[in-house]
Amino acid sequence: MTGVERHMDSGLADGLERLWTPHRMTYISGEDRPEGGYEKPTGCPFCLAPGLPPEQSLVVARGEHVFAVLNLYPYNPGHLLVCPYRHVADYTDLDAEETGELAVFTQTAMRVVRKVSNAHGFNLGMNQGGVAGAGIAAHLHQHVVPRWGGDANFMPVIGRTKVLPQVLGDTRELFARAWPS
Repeated sequence: MTGVERHMDSGLADGLERLWTPHRMTYISGEDRPEGGYEKPTGCPFCLAPGLPPEQSLVVARGEHVFAVLNLYPYNPGHLLVCPYRHVADYTDLDAEETGELAVFTQTAMRVVRKVSNAHGFNLGMNQGGVAGAGIAAHLHQHVVPRWGGDANFMPVIGRTKVLPQVLGDTRELFARAWPS
């Protein structure tokens, strides 16, 4: 039976094989969302992370106003988020000190990722609001996504999946050791 024939029963006659990732449903469905949602600081993972042990929080580095943490659902290996400690939703709500340190942490994150994993480039950005794609819109966070030549290889194109070659705890340890003190 071909891939097309197998998927005809489910109405998906697209000829693609499927690599199932049921663990992602926790994120998609919001099952791991805290009571009260992410909008309230008591349920916000970015408010909670700095108070957890590093191995549990995936925090790589801490500043006075912001911190760097690995994305629990990374687009690529080494995908970092730079977050203010203060629970603010919009970039325009940051004060001058937070804005400056967020920029410096973003630069440092790029340097650390290059040093540790030889990234060839980066995607940097913020999704402001749920309609813009922010999964946790209530707490501002800057994405630092490392890129390599060929990282959009056959797996995402043909297999429609990402391959992450390292567990997050190991990545966090490498980045934390390489982060300048």
